Amino acid sequence: HGFDGFPDAPQRQTSLPESVFRELLIQVDQVSVLKLMLYFFWRLERMEGEFRYLRRQDFLDDMLFTRSLGITDQQVQAVLDEALQGAVQHKILLSVPVLTGKMAERVYFLNNARGRAAQEAVRLGTWRPGDEPDSEPRLDAAPNIFQIYEQNIGPLTPMIAEALRDAEQSYPVDWIEEAVQIAVEKNVRNWRYVEAILDRWQQEGRNEQKDRRDTAQDRQRYADWDSRRKRK
Repeated sequence: HGFDGFPDAPQRQTSLPESVFRELLIQVDQVSVLKLMLYFFWRLERMEGEFRYLRRQDFLDDMLFTRSLGITDQQVQAVLDEALQGAVQHKILLSVPVLTGKMAERVYFLNNARGRAAQEAVRLGTWRPGDEPDSEPRLDAAPNIFQIYEQNIGPLTPMIAEALRDAEQSYPVDWIEEAVQIAVEKNVRNWRYVEAILDRWQQEGRNEQKDRRDTAQDRQRYADWDSRRKRK
């Protein structure tokens, strides 16, 4: 099954430095290193904390990523080790040995100002990675409702975040994802419209074929809610 093309709905973006295109694409000829580099940028951009890093096991824990490296576990680990070694040799990543409990392992930082500062802090003993790495996000992790909203409708606000938490308690996540997709298809990128769809499903039942049609019922519910909101 080949790539179906980029969706019309807006997706969260991952930024890449200009040097990736002007220097690294010319220097790096190992596909596995390029895959690892792209994955590293994607994952670090979605992590928090002053110093962001990954361990070898963090790569292995992401089944969707490892599927791109090989079929068997032995093949995946061999390709991953080769890619990590290549990324360090090309100075894309910084490899730092650390002691976690009684076990020595390596952590990997991006070779930028923050990564070099982390490397120096480890060397001086003023900072070390925690005992448990932050294993999220992963490519194989199901999107949560906040990601679904941001990728399809718009930026989160405190009020919207509260509404999403309430919806998560009232409706299955797959209902919310489907209702958001319908709102996108109808070009009504508004949470109130999504709520109208969910409310109708809860009261009348869900009919996948019927729900794809542009019903006046959902638009009227959305209009009624919007009208009441403006009067407050």
